[in-house]
Amino acid sequence: MTTASPSIFTRIIAREIPADIVFENDSIIAFKDIAPQAPVHLLVVPKTEEYANVSELAEGDPALLAEVVAVARQLAAEYSTGEYRLVFNSGSSAGQTVFHVHAHVLSGPMTEGSLGF
Repeated sequence: MTTASPSIFTRIIAREIPADIVFENDSIIAFKDIAPQAPVHLLVVPKTEEYANVSELAEGDPALLAEVVAVARQLAAEYSTGEYRLVFNSGSSAGQTVFHVHAHVLSGPMTEGSLGF
């Protein structure tokens, strides 16, 4: 999904906004969340802005979705114990605020007000 103006993630990818980048390849970038909800809270973001949410990504490019999950697993092993939560918010009422598909990798004890279910 293309928006009138670039998403914050597109601006991070373009290096217009700084981020604490922990992983990058040709199709994915990952960085630390600026408002972490757990001791480890990383965002794994496809570099394409074509998909607004995980359902669109799954339908449009399942291989890229599989790569997002693989990168999430790799980062959880690197930055934590390897145990993690992988969260995709889909829609504003579900907590999605940036409509550029992305996964939250959370590990360690959740903080108050975190994404606990």
